[in-house]
Amino acid sequence: MLIGVDVGTGSARAGVFDASGRLLGVGKHPVTMWQEPGEIVEQSSEQIWQAVCAAVREAMVEAGVTPQSIRGIGFDATCSLVAVGDRGQGIPVGPSGDPARNVIVWMDHRAQAEAEEINAGGHAVLDYVGGRISPEMETPKLLWLARHLPDSFAGAAHFFDLSDYLTWRATGRLARSSCTVTCKWTYLAHEGRWDPGYFHAIGLNALAEEGFRRIGTEVVPPGTPLGGLKATAAADLGLPAGVTVAAALIDAHAGGLGTLGVILPGSVPDPTKRLAYIFGTSACSMASTQGATPVPGVWGPYFDAMLPGLWLNEGGQSAAGAALDHLVHLHRDAPALAAEAGARGLSLIAHVAAHAATLGPTLSDTIHAAAEIIVVPEFIGNRSPFAEPDARAVISGLGLDRGIDSLAQLYLAGLSGIGYGLRQLLDRFADKGIGIDTIIASGGAAQSPLSCQILADSAARPVALPAAPEPVLLGSAMLAATASGLYRTAAEAMAAMSGSARVFLPASGDLARLHADRYEAFSAFQRTARVLRGKLRSR
Repeated sequence: MLIGVDVGTGSARAGVFDASGRLLGVGKHPVTMWQEPGEIVEQSSEQIWQAVCAAVREAMVEAGVTPQSIRGIGFDATCSLVAVGDRGQGIPVGPSGDPARNVIVWMDHRAQAEAEEINAGGHAVLDYVGGRISPEMETPKLLWLARHLPDSFAGAAHFFDLSDYLTWRATGRLARSSCTVTCKWTYLAHEGRWDPGYFHAIGLNALAEEGFRRIGTEVVPPGTPLGGLKATAAADLGLPAGVTVAAALIDAHAGGLGTLGVILPGSVPDPTKRLAYIFGTSACSMASTQGATPVPGVWGPYFDAMLPGLWLNEGGQSAAGAALDHLVHLHRDAPALAAEAGARGLSLIAHVAAHAATLGPTLSDTIHAAAEIIVVPEFIGNRSPFAEPDARAVISGLGLDRGIDSLAQLYLAGLSGIGYGLRQLLDRFADKGIGIDTIIASGGAAQSPLSCQILADSAARPVALPAAPEPVLLGSAMLAATASGLYRTAAEAMAAMSGSARVFLPASGDLARLHADRYEAFSAFQRTARVLRGKLRSR
């Protein structure tokens, strides 16, 4: 048996799997998030670890297996920055001064100014983050800490990406995954080194001068065995000491590992022709290539960051499911409809989505209900392909309509807007010779037939939804399967554990032409907003 652990933005989850990838039990425990003005978002690494332990214990009970049957455990997590002292204690990372709040969450944008300053330097390492670094990445956040909380920066014994913190907490080993440090810390995995010149140039010379010991001197591929659970961690998790722990992945990348090997009718799995699309609070779009293929406005190319030996380009949006949730709550009747949904045991967005699915004879036909409403859902910026963190949402075509029908119209326009943003990314990939023939979707926001069909129609590509109920957890279990020797390679684990998927084909004929027209309008509104921002900034 294998355990996969996933730490998302709001909870820690664990799943117990057998060698075929069958899910036997799941556990989930919430995680607190603190938000403050200045786009500050923080969490507690200690609370996250305790949530992981609670989730693992719950999953084991549901699975009904013995602790002695567990062969390996794999972790994934959001790309959040963790600061700890020499005894593993939390180091405060924000104005609160609370040492328990020692995690700068991935979606925290406090380091926007530092990111812009770094981008102005034209550093060579930026060629491997799509040309521009994001405030979601770790070196801008470290620079913010060094400037605004110098005592915390100096007092931290280690800085981790969250998933590397979990493997360290489990084993005591300081090794970092090539996924985390390459994708978020500017480590050059294809050369096996950090770039000291970059750290000196941006003002983080202290990290270079100490030989990068606080951010990682040992970097290993995901799925590398890191040793066994140490006794204290094993006791926390309710597992035997010595269970093999695998080098980790970022959560979206675990979703890619867990989905790209699915079996589709008439198709041989080729990860270089498939896009892993993880549609949750945010959206991540992962394209793998045999060689380094820079794509402007898209993070990467990263070597050995998700699938062994391949390069990765990572696009997506900082708000996707979160954008849709925010969108429906903007409606005048949202409070009343939320109460109605609650009486049925549903969230507002689930209630609205269920109604939206009834607004046409087929799921594809529901787009007619959106009428003239166009939504560019960039509430917290455009991550790709334009790398504009200052972009904001545009909504056009609203009237004074009320009730569930009008809210469902807005939802459909927002969902298709997510798809048009994905279509822009696929067009950019195609311009660089990266041909994607199928989108493999996962994540909570992708779990409805309506979401998959509208994505297929608006992005003009087939969308496959894996049958596996928890593909991100499955990806982490595949790490455990490889590290523990159950399978020799990640490819073997994917072939044995991925399972099948349901395919949603894009609309054709008049519906395809309607989406093409809406896509053109979407792009025009987006361009207009960009021009307006530029004019306002110049005044």
